[in-house]
Amino acid sequence: MRISRLTPWAAGLAAAALFAIPATASAGQQRAAAPHAASAATVDSYYATAEGKTGAALKTALHQIIRTQSKVSYDGVWNALKVTDQDPANPNNVILLYSGRSQSKATNGGGANDWNREHVWAKSHGDFGTATGPGTDLHHLRPEDVTVNSTRGNKDFDKGGSPVSEAPGSLTDADSFEPRDAVKGDVARMLLYMAVRYQGGDGFADLEMNDKVNNGSAPAHGRISLLKQWHQQDPPDAFEQRRNQVIFDTYQHNRNPFIDHPEWVGSIW
Repeated sequence: MRISRLTPWAAGLAAAALFAIPATASAGQQRAAAPHAASAATVDSYYATAEGKTGAALKTALHQIIRTQSKVSYDGVWNALKVTDQDPANPNNVILLYSGRSQSKATNGGGANDWNREHVWAKSHGDFGTATGPGTDLHHLRPEDVTVNSTRGNKDFDKGGSPVSEAPGSLTDADSFEPRDAVKGDVARMLLYMAVRYQGGDGFADLEMNDKVNNGSAPAHGRISLLKQWHQQDPPDAFEQRRNQVIFDTYQHNRNPFIDHPEWVGSIW
């Protein structure tokens, strides 16, 4: 199904620049006004070569579209996250992904209560580290509490486990991590973006989704069956849409297609 510029979804995206939606950062309800917003016509134009395609053909078409991007250095990620993940209720703060906490932008670093750069697609899954490219791609990098980031480590995503200190609603066990409900869909869409963007043609591993945990250094992330459920349960909200647009406008000039067109997830996977 094509989302046209006349659908309620498209109208909501175009209106995001004009109307504020209350946000409660501490509860993780990332609903906010979007000062950066694309018109539906602009989004349609960006994906024009993918329209009408399904399955593997759609994945290939989207890869060709989103692989054209500017790249950010790993040091540059610090300042970019202060813009992409700004708390809509407090411009001096960022929202931490798993914790849901609003925290001062100035507290980025390596201390136990600082925030640092979380690679949602674990950088060991494909062994790309912090290389400019997948290691610095803002579409999967988010601010997170240092201790929580360490707890997540390079685990795949799955259900269950014990509560994570400083990340209410998140759970973890020996081989997996479950984020809080308010960002489950965000996590899914970031991983799916990575699997489409990096297909082995630009000097990095071909990243793919699978239905396993314990992927280790393999260029794979799981579990896709659960991530698809999370994508459905937690659809893109105004915070996520704004973030996608800021990355497009200001930094990388490419988009996460699964934020713009959620229905494409089921078409590809």
